[in-house]
Amino acid sequence: MDRRTLIASGLATLGSAGCATAQQREYSPGPPPPSPSATANPSYPAQTETYSRDELVNTVSDFLGVTAEAAGGAIERIFKDNGRPTAYIAGEEASGAFTVGARYGRGLLYMKNKEAMEVFWQGPSIGWDLGGNASRVFTLCYNLHYPEVIFQRFPGVEGSAYLVAGLGVNYLRTDDITLAPIRAGVGLRLGANVGYLGFSRTRRVLPF
Repeated sequence: MDRRTLIASGLATLGSAGCATAQQREYSPGPPPPSPSATANPSYPAQTETYSRDELVNTVSDFLGVTAEAAGGAIERIFKDNGRPTAYIAGEEASGAFTVGARYGRGLLYMKNKEAMEVFWQGPSIGWDLGGNASRVFTLCYNLHYPEVIFQRFPGVEGSAYLVAGLGVNYLRTDDITLAPIRAGVGLRLGANVGYLGFSRTRRVLPF
């Protein structure tokens, strides 16, 4: 075999190897696609810090002016039903009714690692309900991951009203957010009406 034939044979061999490499590169499988959970864009943080029972008992006791045993009993009942809250609202409210009534309140919303935010609430009620009262309210908030989400209506949960150690507790819920107001001095008015509470950034005259 002369030199010219040898060179031609070598070039042909290199060309065949290059084509094979290109085909291998073209058809080689890439990395697997990411799972849907990896690319999802959650609407709330994966983990929002919560409040423990011990963190809240003394706060509720001091704010509502009740004993630690009374506050602990109410919180224990709520924790048993809902677990640990992601936020709470400490405030005051006034309400009155003659069959049809209204409730107005104002307080501060607290979440860990966030500044306290002022909120207002108001709502109508209807039922066997006479009189008026003013009270302090401590509301535990569940599945509330952003403070701004509080600004909506929360209907009362039927059959959720009860008294624990002289404190009135009932549940309000919309979607997956649950509010558990603890009221001091509400007496029988707690279970005498049904309605909803709407939260707002400013005070409203009309409760609707």
